Amino acid sequence: MTTSSSGNDQAGGPAERAKQLRDELWFHNERYYNDDAPVISDGQYDALMQELRELEAEYPELRSASSPTQLIGGSASDRFPQVQHPIPMFSLANAFSRDGLEAWHRRVTDLLDGQPFRMVAELKIDGLAVRLVYRGGELVLGATRGNGQTGEDVTPNLREVRSIPHQLVGDFPSELEVRGEVYLPLDSFRRMNEEKERNGEQPYANPRNTGAGTIRQLDPEVVRDRNMEIWVYSLNDTGNAPMPDGHWEALQRLESYGLRVNHLNRIFDTIDEVCDFYDEMLHRRHDWNYEADGLVLKVDSIAWQNALGVAGREPRWAIAYKFPAERANTRLLDIVINVGRTGSLNPQAILDPVVVSGATVQHASLHNEEDIHRKDIRIGDMVEIERAGDVIPHVIAPVDMPGEERGPIFRMPERCPECDTVVVKVEEDAMHRCPNEGCPAQFFELLKHFVSRSAMDIDGLGERWCRILIDRGLVSDVSHIYNLTREQLTELDRMGDKLATRILENVEASKKRPLARVLFALGILHVGAEVAELLAGRYASIDEIAAAGVDELTEIDGIGPRIAESIVNYFATERNQETIAGLREAGVQMWQQLAPIDDAAQPWKGQTFVITGTLSSMTRKPWAEPPRHR
Repeated sequence: MTTSSSGNDQAGGPAERAKQLRDELWFHNERYYNDDAPVISDGQYDALMQELRELEAEYPELRSASSPTQLIGGSASDRFPQVQHPIPMFSLANAFSRDGLEAWHRRVTDLLDGQPFRMVAELKIDGLAVRLVYRGGELVLGATRGNGQTGEDVTPNLREVRSIPHQLVGDFPSELEVRGEVYLPLDSFRRMNEEKERNGEQPYANPRNTGAGTIRQLDPEVVRDRNMEIWVYSLNDTGNAPMPDGHWEALQRLESYGLRVNHLNRIFDTIDEVCDFYDEMLHRRHDWNYEADGLVLKVDSIAWQNALGVAGREPRWAIAYKFPAERANTRLLDIVINVGRTGSLNPQAILDPVVVSGATVQHASLHNEEDIHRKDIRIGDMVEIERAGDVIPHVIAPVDMPGEERGPIFRMPERCPECDTVVVKVEEDAMHRCPNEGCPAQFFELLKHFVSRSAMDIDGLGERWCRILIDRGLVSDVSHIYNLTREQLTELDRMGDKLATRILENVEASKKRPLARVLFALGILHVGAEVAELLAGRYASIDEIAAAGVDELTEIDGIGPRIAESIVNYFATERNQETIAGLREAGVQMWQQLAPIDDAAQPWKGQTFVITGTLSSMTRKPWAEPPRHR
């Protein structure tokens, strides 16, 4: 699509809203899959995804192959060798109620022409999906999911997961591909945080992100020390040996080979049985030494799985039936303002500490002023908070307390709390912003973003060191990172020679990051990872992008006027021009070789196909009908 094709690219229209949703979802995909540091709950993410799906269904011209509704969110880091998945590693559609689960069951029944089917129920482990390959019974490859098509080869790290056998036992086939979820046990997570607290350091946020980060770092000994574990949940390939007829049989085979299969898995015939099991697991969710956020339901028959196929990025034959987010009531003590890297003023709730899902919560997200007013949240209120997915909790609503006098309506500050610049609010933007590009809070957030894994991936320069480098006057522009010397680093408190060497090596390696990563790292307003990829797919260098005007940029499928104006304004600003010049002088690669478009490689592009007659292995419906989503 182009933004002019529907006439809906005006502020507040469907096209603009779809753009906002795509940018927001790709940002959260980066934080979840690549940075292992999500900032919203699974429920909030799913609500954004559902809104985008509904928009794309109502306005088909807004749908594109690069939409988050069609792709898995992660990407493979170039710190590891990349590996292609012969069978894609898809994500799952979600159901949040019995109605949603029954709707999925009806769709599958309809696609199978009314035939009854058995379902395997498994706990949905909150960890990192991996693919394991065995040849001759020996583990030869372990890879992350990545973007579903391409993952990272992390074999040395996965060899240190104690429940992943290096050698299979029993009557195993000569070749075997399995998939599972690697996770950090809760007792290990608690032990690590106790040590952090003894050392006066910031504790880890949650087991899922800590475990995922453990597998995606460069030292296998760290994996061994943290006692990582795995549950294997699927058999995907047996080489020349016959596959089992059903998923339940496959799980039993995997267990006989010495692979770790969860003993709580069950097989059912009816939705009533599934829901009874769901209720039991929900009641027991805190009894295990791992985190699970729901059930996964799969059609048992492998033949029917193949017949049902995939819609977008999700198999039709499986669904995740999520546990509800856990909530609690507490007192809202204050609302403070944090300034983000693009100048956004982000309100945060300060709470009377309360335990939710086994963790003490003192802070929660409030999104923006519009959201606070819509919910009518005021300082001093008793409020309901929700914590789902063990990420930053958010405030749901005030709790009615008859007889209590409420505080005044919250208003955003008129001046930036960090630099005292007058705050601006553009009508179509939900956020208030500090327009001062020299604002120290903005630069701190930008520097953290620039060095993050999904941007320039400068491992070793975490939040603490970013703050120290700024406070010591060593870095006042992101390009100054490339001027750091060993002498400057080793003079910093608790910065040893080993860490300094590692940081400098990673700084040097970051100079060769792809152009899309450099664009994303710059922190241009409205330019998330998806838009950065679109720009890098069109232009060969950052100079070509800087020279492009609004009209030219909006010709790119997926870039509307608002994003285009932001890009043009960024490169027209003198401070940003100095940053680009500094990066170029340091040797950061800001150009690429564009691959020519080969129309011959897309022979079916623009074609329409009509399917008639009888298919031997499946009904016509999965082919003839558009993809269905929850």
